[in-house]
Amino acid sequence: MMIYANIAKEVLDIESEALQKAAKNLGDQIDRAVELIASLKGKLIVTGVGKSGLVGSKIAATFASTGTPSFFIHPTEALHGDLGMIGKEDGVLAISYSGESEELVRILPHIKRFDIPLIGMSAAKESTLGRYSDIFLSIQVEKEACPLQAAPTASTTLTMALGDALAVCLMKKRDFKIDDFASFHPGGSLGKRLFVKVKDMMRTQNLPIITEDTALKEAIVAMSEGKLGNVLITDNKGRLKGILSDGDLRRALMSEEFSLHKPAIDFASRNPKTIQEESMLASQALRLIEKHKIQMLVVTTNEDKIKGVVHIHDLVEAGIK
Repeated sequence: MMIYANIAKEVLDIESEALQKAAKNLGDQIDRAVELIASLKGKLIVTGVGKSGLVGSKIAATFASTGTPSFFIHPTEALHGDLGMIGKEDGVLAISYSGESEELVRILPHIKRFDIPLIGMSAAKESTLGRYSDIFLSIQVEKEACPLQAAPTASTTLTMALGDALAVCLMKKRDFKIDDFASFHPGGSLGKRLFVKVKDMMRTQNLPIITEDTALKEAIVAMSEGKLGNVLITDNKGRLKGILSDGDLRRALMSEEFSLHKPAIDFASRNPKTIQEESMLASQALRLIEKHKIQMLVVTTNEDKIKGVVHIHDLVEAGIK
């Protein structure tokens, strides 16, 4: 049963129509707003009351994470001291659908008294907010999606989308790159992808290493103790000669020449995948592991001596993608 599907569709249709109409009527105000914000030597202060305040808080967060210094101030808090947080080199983005929100209107004269540039978002240019604004961005909608025409729905969607549009325009204006974005999100998945190196994830201690003359029986013990699903095999000078994986071991069991007393190197992969650049991104190492369908990469010196290993389980558990 889809009792509410038609209602949900109507809500989405109303809100999408509001966005489409706004997109056709942007005019040059959006250009002026982008240029003004980009020219600020200070911060962009976003303010609003109620639902507009909630949307404004999100808009400020989007600006801040995409290269435009910004934070949100509630008008009431501004009247009780926080107005001092707005400097002469800052700008203000004020949001009020009616343009007459009492708390917001009360701080407008103080903003203008210090000649701070003001961008207003409202449905009515002739409103108090509209008259005070240096740049006016319309968020007028023909109707809300709320059947009572009481709860802000289409109008808040439009306001948030317009804030996103400003943020993206400013990213283009500033040539904001993915590396810049990651710098603002070092703890997120993107930050991990762009900043975490192989050297940060590499295991260097207690590696399961055996020599070429080690019997398969001892190699199995080393594999179990090493808990990597692999054994590294070197010559008597410590140079990597092969890797015995659990997959190699299963294939060895099917061989007619299988013997626990034979050298493990006889059943190992002789050309294991290695890297020498510890500074390689961990995400690149993961792609190599996935490409070659292996469990780990061995990090070696120029002389093929083992420095460490980077294992797929460690990368995945760390959130590397």
